[in-house]
Amino acid sequence: MKIYWIKAQAPRRVLALVKHLGVPAEFIDISRGLKTPEFAALNPNMKAPVLVDGDIVLWESTAIMAHLCIRESCDMWPSRDSLEQIEVLRWLAWTDSHWNPAVSPFYFEHIVRKNFGLGVPDRASLVGKVAPLKTFASVLDAHLRSHSHIACNRLTIADFAAASMATDWREAEMPLESYPNVVRWLDALMRLPAWAEPWPEKRSAAA
Repeated sequence: MKIYWIKAQAPRRVLALVKHLGVPAEFIDISRGLKTPEFAALNPNMKAPVLVDGDIVLWESTAIMAHLCIRESCDMWPSRDSLEQIEVLRWLAWTDSHWNPAVSPFYFEHIVRKNFGLGVPDRASLVGKVAPLKTFASVLDAHLRSHSHIACNRLTIADFAAASMATDWREAEMPLESYPNVVRWLDALMRLPAWAEPWPEKRSAAA
C-alpha cells in the first residue's frame, strides 16, 4: 500500500488512521510533485492524499478512511450497520458543508502559512470569520454535551474528519474557549498517539 501525502489537514486524517490501525504502508511526500503528470494520473484534482492499494486507487480522505476501515475490519467506519453509517455520513457532510468552511480561514492563516512558508498570519482578515465559527462551534458543543464523540458514541472517522483543521485550535487562534465540550473532545483526541503524531517523518524506523 502507498499513501501520497503532504503536511495538511486531509492527509493528517488518513495518516493518523493508518498509524492507529497499524497498517503497513509506504509513505510518499508529494509536496513537490502535486502538479506532475504522474501524480495527476492518480488524482486528476492534483491534491493529497491518495491511496494506492493493489489495483485500487483512491482520492478524497473520507473515502480512503472508509476503505482502510473495511480492509482492517475496523468499526470506525460502521460497514455492517446501516443506521450507524447514516449517522457517520451526517457528520461527515456537516463537517464538509459547515464546520470546515468555518474553521478553515483560521487554519490557513496560522497553520498553512507557517507549514508552507507563506508569510505571517493576516489576523485582520479573520475578524469577520469569528461569527460563523461561533455559530457552528455552538452546534458541535451542544451535541458533545451528551456525546463522547461526534457519532455513534465511539471513535469513528467522523472524529478524525471534524478535528483535522480544528485540532491545533490554540495555535490557530480559533475562539473556542467558550465551548468546553468541543475543547474536551479535541483534547481527548490529542491523547491518541496516532492523532498527536501522525506524520511519517515523526515515526520510528520500526513503525
